[in-house]
Amino acid sequence: MAGEGRFNIRVYGIWIEGERVLVNEETIRGEKYIKFPGGGLEFGEGVIACLHREWKEELDLEIKVLEHFYTTDFFQASAFDNSQVISIYYLIKAKHPDPYIINTNPEEYTHWIKLADITPDTFSLPIDRVVGKMIVEQFLK
Repeated sequence: MAGEGRFNIRVYGIWIEGERVLVNEETIRGEKYIKFPGGGLEFGEGVIACLHREWKEELDLEIKVLEHFYTTDFFQASAFDNSQVISIYYLIKAKHPDPYIINTNPEEYTHWIKLADITPDTFSLPIDRVVGKMIVEQFLK
């Protein structure tokens, strides 16, 4: 029925360096999730501003947004509440990359994974799994 749920808009950055991509391991409600760095759009915020804010908050990195990569094009119910998740992904680069990325949230661990090591089960969230497959197809040739 219309109006019963709400939209949950998420914005993520995909930082590919060589043949590896940066990911977060995050604990949510006691469960470990492997996902791309980013998070929820706040009311009154644009998606690019959200991406900059999330990377600054989570990784203390200023980023350059290169291009749009993917926006969810199928229905995905949230695993956490009564909402429909819409995720927007951008290819990004850090303006001043630090080889020792320190996540500012103690519940998260950020690290690089090789593109060749990405499998259908690498990412925890269904939309990230679609994006992981797209990344392998596009960047690992």
